[in-house]
Formats: sequence, structure tokens, C-alpha cells
Amino acid sequence: MKVSSEYEQAWEGFWQDAPAEAGGVFWDADPSVTAARHLPHFEPHFDPGLPLVDLGCGNGTQTRFLAGRYDRVVGVDLARAAVALARRDDPRGTADYRRLDGVDADAVRRLHDELGDANVYMRGVLHQCRTPDRAALVAGIAALTGERGRVFAVELAEAAKEVLAGLAAGPQGPPLKLRAVFSHGIAPGEVADAAVPGYFHEAGLTVLAEGEQPLVTTEFTPDGETVEVPSKWLVAGRPG
Repeated sequence: MKVSSEYEQAWEGFWQDAPAEAGGVFWDADPSVTAARHLPHFEPHFDPGLPLVDLGCGNGTQTRFLAGRYDRVVGVDLARAAVALARRDDPRGTADYRRLDGVDADAVRRLHDELGDANVYMRGVLHQCRTPDRAALVAGIAALTGERGRVFAVELAEAAKEVLAGLAAGPQGPPLKLRAVFSHGIAPGEVADAAVPGYFHEAGLTVLAEGEQPLVTTEFTPDGETVEVPSKWLVAGRPG
């Protein structure tokens, strides 16, 4: 199983057109307000001796931050254009970057064969997947974690729909960074709050911790406030 060519090309087009400057993408917030805020949630559960895979790494902003805390970090993304940006922005090679279709079981297995069990960091990927691909994506995550790894996943909550709809309904339409997402056919899909842990349970993983924390974006309200989107996070792994 692989993602559709239309979905893959949508992401290729998005990253090919993405601005080069930091913060040019809607969700590309500084790690100090993203991955750094997630650390207290997942570090107690992650084995620091295992590699870490940043699944859906995009241009590698969070990957480079995580590479400062773990010995081996691999950023993976569906879009080759995203991987190219991540490599460009990491001239010292603090992390490794690969193109990976997370629903391709053979490709995921090959990565696990190379790395062994790994921890996985995933921010806002599941809700962007096509609905038929979600179970396969989480099954791929379970394959990457194996017996010893853990996954930290943060996804938009149901309440995010109201926030995003409010942004899109402004007098001038969606703000530019959000408009770029919509224009490439990557409108966020709805995932029920209760469905997210269900995907991990079906993949044989146990939810070890969970909570709520807004995702900080790089957009601003008309009043100059940073747009934050309601989100939920969880940590999951094999029981025992």
C-alpha cells in the first residue's frame, strides 16, 4: 500500500512553493514553542539510547532541534522537496533526512531493519492523511517503534475546526500561510478526538500518557496575537 500519486504531488507542490525563510509555513513555528514544549511529555517515556525518527519532518525545523538532544535523529517526509529543504538548512548534517511513504509497509520495514527499534516524534501528520491511509500510517509507526520504542503524536483536536474556520472566514479570506495549504489541496481532515488513540490501539500500541496542548502557528490574528490551534497529544508503545 502506498499513498495516492495525487496526495504525494500535492505535498511536492506545497514544499516546492514554500517560502525559504524561517516561519514561512503555517505550522513551522520555532522549536522553543513547539518541540521544546513537547519534551516534558515524551522524554520520560523515550529510551535515549534509541534513534529518533521525526515523521513528517517537513523542512526539518523540529528535526534539527531534536538532533541536539538525541544521538541519532532521522527526519522523514513524503515529499522529496521537503527533504531537500531540510538538508539545505542543515549544512552541518546534525540529522539525517530521507524520503519515506509512511504507509508503505516495505519501505518502513527497511528503515526499521537499518535503525532497529526507534522512538517516533510526529506533529500534526495523522489529520493530514487521507482517511483510508491513517490505519496504515499508524501500523507503520508501530513497526518503527518495535518492542522498545515509543511514539509521541500530537494532532489537531476537534475544537481546531472552529479556529481554522474562523481564520478562513475573515474579510480577506484565509491568511496567506493558511491559504497556501488550501491552494495545494491539503485542507486538514477531521479526526474525532476519540479516534486518534483508537488507531494506536488497533496497531497494538498502548497509550501511556495523553493530554492537551495547543499547537503554535506562525500566523497572527488581526490583533497581533499568535494563532494557536487546539490539539491533543499522546505517548504510546508496546505494553510491558
